[in-house]
Amino acid sequence: MAERYYHPSEIESKWQKNWRDAGIDTTERDPGREKFYCLEMFPYPSGKIHMGHIRNYVIGDVITRYKKMNGFNVLHPMGWDAFGLPAENAAINNGIHPSIWTEENIVSMKAQIEKIGASYDWARELATCRPEYYRWNQWFFIKMYERGLAYKKNSLVNWCQSCATVLANEQVIDGKCWRCDGDVVQKELEQWFFRITAYAEELLAGCDTLAGWPDHVVAMQKNWIGKSYGAEVDFQVAGSGDVAGGVPGPGSTIRIFTTRPDTLFGVTFMCLSPLHPLAASLCENAAELEMVKNAYGKADEKVGVFTGKYAINPVNGESIPIYVANFVLMQYGTGAIMSVPAHDQRDFEFARKYGLPVRRVIIPDGGVVSAELQSAYEEDGTLADSGQFTGRHNRDAIKSIIGYLKEKGKGEEVVNFKLRDWGISRQRYWGTPIPIVYCRNCGVVPVPETRLPVILPPDVKLTGKGGSPLAEAESFVNTDCPKCGAPARRETDTMDTFVDSSWYFVRFCGKSGEPPLDGDNIKYFMPVDQYIGGVEHAVLHLLYSRFFTRAMRDLGIVGFDEPFTRLLTQGMVCKETWKCDEHGWIFPEEVKDGKCIHCGRDALRGRVEKMSKSKKNVVAPDDIITKYGADTVRVFALFAAPPEKDMEWSDQGVEGASRFLNRLWTLVHNIIGKRNPINPIHGERVKCFEAEAKMPGVSYGNLFRKTHQTIRKVTTAIEKDYHFNTAIAALMELLNDMYSFESSVDKGDAAMFYAASKMVLLLSPFAPHICEELWRELKMGSNGSIFLEPWPELDESAAKEEELELVVQVDGKVRGKQMIPAGLPEEAVKSAALENEKVRDHLAGKTVKNVMVVRGKLVSIVTEKR
Repeated sequence: MAERYYHPSEIESKWQKNWRDAGIDTTERDPGREKFYCLEMFPYPSGKIHMGHIRNYVIGDVITRYKKMNGFNVLHPMGWDAFGLPAENAAINNGIHPSIWTEENIVSMKAQIEKIGASYDWARELATCRPEYYRWNQWFFIKMYERGLAYKKNSLVNWCQSCATVLANEQVIDGKCWRCDGDVVQKELEQWFFRITAYAEELLAGCDTLAGWPDHVVAMQKNWIGKSYGAEVDFQVAGSGDVAGGVPGPGSTIRIFTTRPDTLFGVTFMCLSPLHPLAASLCENAAELEMVKNAYGKADEKVGVFTGKYAINPVNGESIPIYVANFVLMQYGTGAIMSVPAHDQRDFEFARKYGLPVRRVIIPDGGVVSAELQSAYEEDGTLADSGQFTGRHNRDAIKSIIGYLKEKGKGEEVVNFKLRDWGISRQRYWGTPIPIVYCRNCGVVPVPETRLPVILPPDVKLTGKGGSPLAEAESFVNTDCPKCGAPARRETDTMDTFVDSSWYFVRFCGKSGEPPLDGDNIKYFMPVDQYIGGVEHAVLHLLYSRFFTRAMRDLGIVGFDEPFTRLLTQGMVCKETWKCDEHGWIFPEEVKDGKCIHCGRDALRGRVEKMSKSKKNVVAPDDIITKYGADTVRVFALFAAPPEKDMEWSDQGVEGASRFLNRLWTLVHNIIGKRNPINPIHGERVKCFEAEAKMPGVSYGNLFRKTHQTIRKVTTAIEKDYHFNTAIAALMELLNDMYSFESSVDKGDAAMFYAASKMVLLLSPFAPHICEELWRELKMGSNGSIFLEPWPELDESAAKEEELELVVQVDGKVRGKQMIPAGLPEEAVKSAALENEKVRDHLAGKTVKNVMVVRGKLVSIVTEKR
């Protein structure tokens, strides 16, 4: 075998430069060709890519290269989600301007991404922090303002004390900031909002059209939009009246929303959110109210305080205590709830904690009622102790109870959404300035389009404390009114960075320097055919993008409703962790013989967890690429698990991927060494070989058949569900067969060349550098890139097995095996089974009752019992 060595670093840098110089990844609009738009969620330029980035980008790159080889005009762009808190915090900590920090990181990360051989059209590169991009954020804001979709109001907002800025509801997770995990409190501020609720019904209905999205992501979207049918019901505050200045006066009421009016007769208390307008005036103890506020929204505890006041149940006239409770959220319903502890587990637990009564008003149909509930009964049943509705099925009575409330003027039927308008104001510097001016004469005035963009001033002092840094920049704040010319002040809040990512996929339809919203480009390339990113964006980014797309549709920019036809949420990259009692988390290389090398104490192997700097279980992509090459990293990342599943990092797995590529390299060069250079095997000779290989009895027909079976397996694995691990496994199997063939057949150069050519084509989307090199050598200097070649065409007849192994059972036990020609009629299969010598021996003296054929698998013979 010829001694040829595989040096990834040499060929990978060579081919990356070759591809750049040739411009093979540049895409032009071509109405004569079918397009395919593949997009991975663009990264924040933090400075270094991690293995999660690698996996995400390689998945998209395989799809892109495969689609190109299948004749599609593929758009595969990349850019930078570049505004945000990390850059601002870096500026504060390191004394460097956010723009410098960001641009330096972009240069670094782009070089890292190019090392993995990703086929991006860099002519479309964008960064959201650049004025030519965020000008259009401001343009969209103005268009929404003109249509009543952007508005300002005083509002209780989610305030992250650590980040010193406002968070949208979607950015608060269990009372914590989504970015820094710091505590979130409520604060009243004047804020700008996008009226996403105007599209709530349409966004919900659109979920049913997302056939190419994972079911769990669609469910998360539906749940966040949260449409519910129910009633709003008025509870009068006992002994009080109309509310004046926030203080309950004679006849005042508290309105609640409920999806369960059938349980009204079981209400034994009611709860207000600590942020409810009446909470402070009703509660007699301000200190206790503050305690509840501090626990607001925390799912792991239930904290409440009795206000000292009572309300009247509108259906039975009972007086019930009014509590303030931390689990009642202002952003859903009315910020007040009726509490039915017998039929709601949360209310049940609260009632037990505070000694409140539990009254059961639904019993199982025909069931026995226990003396005391041990938990809430949340199933349907028959109403009990429910006035004139007693004895009816609870669900059937809902309409009648709502009708009764309406007749008495105590309530009405309503449809409610959990979704709330999107608060976009942020009190930070590194974001898009909101294009609004405040004039004493004219009021709120949007900046004219001709004056866009409103540029971020470079000379702003950043401290990370207090309000917006822009408010301290007099040269920015002080301006003139666009309407009357009088002195005016600019808005000093910036936009939520999720605005930047809510339309970037449309901007990619044009190259840098082309009009961002060009109708012809958008019409040709949109919607995105395949979108790839983390499931953590299931609510935030994806919901906002769907909203923005509908707003763009109504502005006449796009002609569709949904931006992403198909969505793939890739799993995380995980690795084992190690911990020492004295030194905490330690790197694996700091463990020797089960001991921490620093102190000699036992090192405990922890769980396999997501790669994290804090857990010290990260793998630096640059290091692993330097050692093994980008193609090895790509193959391992794709082979270790299906893309939607978490992937566990394995050093042994990386070694295995490296061995696979080295074996391919060696085998192909051995084939090249045997080839007749004067008469290369391609063109007409390959056609003759294909015809000859299909003939029965040809020695190399099995390898030909295996090659086409592999074409089928790899193509199916990519097309069906992107199970690249299955595709690579099939290629490994073909390589093994090629080695076996080579070692056992003296005359079969054509067969080996044919299999190697197809193998290299099939592997090329997964390992582009080595395949480009091998293709060039197999084709003896042809100047065409492998990615300009068509995908191997499957010959179904060639892929069929010539013979099948038939298993024969007699009365459930295997009694014989034999090879039969593939495709035999059922009767011929039965005859072959009955004529099997071993089977005949077992049938001697017996009467055959039935013969059943499972085509291609077995024949089951059943005899009559004696």
